[in-house]
Amino acid sequence: MSGSALSDRWGRLERVLRRMLPRSLLGRSMLIVLLPLLVTQGIALGLFYGTYLNVVSRRLADGVAGEVSMVVTMIEHEKGRLAQILQQAERQTQLQFTFRPGAHIGRQGSSHVLGPMDEDFESALRQFLDYPFYVDWLDQETTVRTTVQLPEGVLEVLTPRKRLNIEPIWFFVAWAVSSSVLLFLIAGLFMRNQVRAIRRLARAAEMFGLGREQGPIRPQGAREVRQAALAFNRMQERVNRFVAQRTAVLAGVSHDLRTPLTRLRLTVAMLPSEGRVDAATLQPDVADMVTDIGDMERLIGSYLSFARGEGAELPVPTDIRALLEDVVAATRRAGGRVLGLVADGPVEAVVRPDALRRALTNLADNARRHGGAMRFSLRESERRVEIIVEDNGPGVPPERRDQVFQAFDAGGPGRGTGLGLTIVRDIVHAHGGSIRLLDSPLGGLGVLLSLPR
Repeated sequence: MSGSALSDRWGRLERVLRRMLPRSLLGRSMLIVLLPLLVTQGIALGLFYGTYLNVVSRRLADGVAGEVSMVVTMIEHEKGRLAQILQQAERQTQLQFTFRPGAHIGRQGSSHVLGPMDEDFESALRQFLDYPFYVDWLDQETTVRTTVQLPEGVLEVLTPRKRLNIEPIWFFVAWAVSSSVLLFLIAGLFMRNQVRAIRRLARAAEMFGLGREQGPIRPQGAREVRQAALAFNRMQERVNRFVAQRTAVLAGVSHDLRTPLTRLRLTVAMLPSEGRVDAATLQPDVADMVTDIGDMERLIGSYLSFARGEGAELPVPTDIRALLEDVVAATRRAGGRVLGLVADGPVEAVVRPDALRRALTNLADNARRHGGAMRFSLRESERRVEIIVEDNGPGVPPERRDQVFQAFDAGGPGRGTGLGLTIVRDIVHAHGGSIRLLDSPLGGLGVLLSLPR
């Protein structure tokens, strides 16, 4: 058979199995529990039937067949004492013997019942006796009737069934099936609780995707399911914060741009519309309009930087010291006074270089605007890289240090858009790091960025 034919046949079998298998997680989990359970019980039944039950059945059959053979031998050697032999044999063997002179058995062999004892007893009688016999297992419920064809007649032996049958095999099968069902039900209860937690998580995700937020979900179930629930709660919190910040940005755009646009409209309305105008007289108005346009460009640039985010850039191994040297050089070109860069040597970490450069540039702009002089420091440990930006400005009181990270909190009028530290915080958190505000030895504010290596 060619490889393509085998592949087609396997594909059809796979499709059939896929249609037959349950589609839900609970159904597949229960199938995973049920199949090994059935295989285990089947192996246990096979071992019991093939070893213990067979061995004991053969030993019991050999014992009864040996006693019947002994009585037949005694009858052959002492035919005149037949009654005494049978009476003595009944007392010693717990078997009932009856001899019918001149009778004949109608059939040979054995009737059959469930279990190995009928075949074992028949095999033992063939081994011990040289005469035809017939074993009737169905005549009576408590005894087994055995008839042996002797030359002078038929010897009938009634054997208690308990001497040949240890336990009905159906009892073991019933025990195996009932225990399997019980274990399966217990496993089903546990699996149902686990699947309920997953369903609750899926429903919460579906509702959150439809905009019907139901708040954080309570972690339940196994450790992995609890971790998934906690991760979902953190994701929900980040998305809500993201949406709130972007909504605040849209509100701030209209608010902050309204003032320069109003000034531009008034300036344009005040310009002469007729006659000859001296350009020198328009220079103050033109300068004001250029200033307003510059403010608008700066505001829009901050909003775009905040709204764009840093998700598109991929993290790459980066020399943090070289990146800091670039930021220091750019700050000095922009008119900032940098006291120095404190670093022991090259420090490499996996970061988004453009995003980190933007965050450091924002910190440098804040330091230049609020202070005048600044200093950069770089230090490392086995797991983290720490960057410190210090200035000699007025600083931030400890009670306001959490508030300055909120969007549009500029710390006062005329101090910027209030997005600089918000952008820095989002960039640092996107790297899995943390940001902290400290008192600077220079007298102003110190910003500590802690990034994983």
